Amino acid sequence: MKIALDPFMIRDVPLLELPSVVAELGYEWIELSPREDFIPFFRHPRVDDATVRKFRKALDAAGVGVSSLLPLFRWSGPDEDARQAAVRYWKRSIQICADLGVDSMISEFNGRPEDPDRSEAQFWRSMEELLPVFEREGIKLALEPHPDDFIENGYDAINLIRGINHSHVGFLYCAPHTFHIGDDAPGIIEYAGDLLTHVHLADAFDHTASSGNRYILNPPGTPARIHQHLDIGQGEVDFDELFRELRAHGFDSTLTACVFAWEERARESSAFMRKKIDEYLAAHS
Repeated sequence: MKIALDPFMIRDVPLLELPSVVAELGYEWIELSPREDFIPFFRHPRVDDATVRKFRKALDAAGVGVSSLLPLFRWSGPDEDARQAAVRYWKRSIQICADLGVDSMISEFNGRPEDPDRSEAQFWRSMEELLPVFEREGIKLALEPHPDDFIENGYDAINLIRGINHSHVGFLYCAPHTFHIGDDAPGIIEYAGDLLTHVHLADAFDHTASSGNRYILNPPGTPARIHQHLDIGQGEVDFDELFRELRAHGFDSTLTACVFAWEERARESSAFMRKKIDEYLAAHS
């Protein structure tokens, strides 16, 4: 099993110093999420081939690997120009992933929940262009339903992934999205079966609690989504339930600590998350 850190909270660390800092925090793996000097949010990658080679050497020197790259692009949005741009960005990102010697990428469905049919059609157009590239480079893709995507429910996401019907595409369960994607970790994990290849770990509060009044958003009826990525134990996700179900299904792939809430104590939070993950694994071994 790979236990990785999403280093978004320490993205101010220079790229070539990042592997050694991650190692100091107790991790052997990085899930490399968007950063401005590498692959930024929704824009073309910024890193050049020379820097990719230097980063690979820095990883080797620190004894740290990249478990996955996590790019986010508007590849399912209703705007066709934006979709075509996103496909171009994806192709460069896949090449970067291959050049790093990494065989896994993660992303979200994207698109618009108020226009799911158009978004899904755009998603399929993008997949038709990109699947041959993933296959050629030997890279697998794990997709997660995300709040405000055209697919937000875990079961619906798994059904769509099954419809892709390709061995290179799997499912990611994101614990801090538990209350948006169905609030049923055991059921979703069981339903995913072998499609489940990655799990994101952070805590969140149940925004549906107190008759939906846990959070009060104005104006009333706003379609805004809200969730957190907190340290384990600071929210309401049932991690005993989650780890018990992962154990029952023999999960042995990638667990990623992805807390975003505490940049002022990013290193302490990251070290704490590694300790808590080890404790849950031991308790459910």
